[in-house]
Formats: sequence, C-alpha cells, structure tokens
Amino acid sequence: MADQATYALELRDLRKSFGKTEIIRGANLAVRPGERVAVIGPNGAGKSTLFNLVSGRFAPTSGEVLLHGARIDGKQPFEINRMGLSRSFQITNIFPKLSVFENLRCGVLWSLGYRYAFWRFLSRLQDANDRATQLMEMIKLDKKRDTLAMNLTYAEQRALEIGITIAGGASVILLDEPTAGMSKSETTRFIFLIKEVTQGRTLLTVEHDMGVVFGLADKIAVVVYGEVIAFDTPENVRANPRVQEAYLGSVIAAQQAGGH
Repeated sequence: MADQATYALELRDLRKSFGKTEIIRGANLAVRPGERVAVIGPNGAGKSTLFNLVSGRFAPTSGEVLLHGARIDGKQPFEINRMGLSRSFQITNIFPKLSVFENLRCGVLWSLGYRYAFWRFLSRLQDANDRATQLMEMIKLDKKRDTLAMNLTYAEQRALEIGITIAGGASVILLDEPTAGMSKSETTRFIFLIKEVTQGRTLLTVEHDMGVVFGLADKIAVVVYGEVIAFDTPENVRANPRVQEAYLGSVIAAQQAGGH
C-alpha cells in the first residue's frame, strides 16, 4: 500500500448525513499527484456533496479528507484553498463588472503574498500583472484583455473561471461540470484547454458528458448511492459489470438511442 503522502487527495470512509438521511456512505478514494479523475454517477448519487466535503463547504459527519497527507476535513474553504486546493462551480463564478485582466489579477494576488492593503496601486504590482497576463494567454483570452467579464460569451466566461481557479497556483483542481451548457464544438475546444491549463496538476471533475469523461480522464471514479463503487482507467470502468448495471450501460444506451 502506498504511503499517504504519495496521494494528492485521499478520502477515508467519508460520510455525510443531513438529518437522518445519509448521502455519502463511506466513500474511499486515493488520487495520485498529476492524475486527471472524472467523477461520474447517476443524479442524486452524491457527487456534488462529495465536492462540497472536499472543498470545505460542508463538514463531514465522519471520516477524513487528506490533501497531500494533511487532513483538511472541517477546515474552512479559504483555508483549504491556501493549502493548495481550488474549485470551480456549476454556475459561473466571476466578477462580471471587472475586465478579464482584472479578474485574473484578483486571483493571483494572495498567492504572490499580497494581503489586504488599500493603499497599494495594483497597476504597480508587476509580478501580479505579469502572472495575470500569462494566465490570460494560457486560457486564450489575451485578445479580450479589457472586455468586461459580463460581456464574454458563455464559453469564454467558463474559460475565465478556469483561469481564476488556477490563478492561485493550486496543485489540486476541482471542476464541477465545466462543459455544461456548451455546444459540441465548444466542448471539444474546452477539453483541450482543461488539459493544457491543468498540466502537472491533479484534477477532479464532475461530468455527465461521457465524451468529455473518456476524452479527459486518466481514471474514472463512479459514485452510486454515496459510495465509490469503482475507480479505474476508462477502459476498465467501461467494462466493469457492476458499473454497467448501476449506471454506465443505461447512459451509453440512452446516448446511442438519441444519436449522441
């Protein structure tokens, strides 16, 4: 068995109940640094709750969450973020009345050691400006530098959110349905973008589009009724009888019937 410090993220018998209803029922998962993991499962399986537990929005009822071997369960989201884990959300979460550049600069300030000091002129913070420019080029929005975020297309807003998510230099990135609402062509481009910007980082993404899952993930974690019933390569997960019975077979059949 690998030493816990070799894992970027580890869940140990994680449980979460709301009243008498147990949503997460002893989830276990161990993700190595640099792995790209897609979290899939039927609606109501507990995927979003799992993300909320990992990112600190919810405190677990019991069990442990470890980030690079250090326990983070029970910590506040901002504390977890400063320890190296960053998350994007299903609903685009940006500053709509700031420009693309200003959004990204806000994202890099804390990681560069700048705290809340209102007397500083942001334009003079050359390292923050350089890093924001670098991120802007990485997410392919350098031509929209001065465009207000509210005036970007939906796909561009999602790209900006990805940029903000990685701006702080987090080593573990959580993306919650990053391609939801995109056209097929936008989704294809976005897969390449995610691969590029998360290079060298650990990625967990909740995703319903099987094309995105199989095109992006090194491994797939299948969540059913609050448990991780399978965690393996896409090929092995696709062939797993338990996964086919619980989830994947019906999804693929439905997509084939619909011509997708």
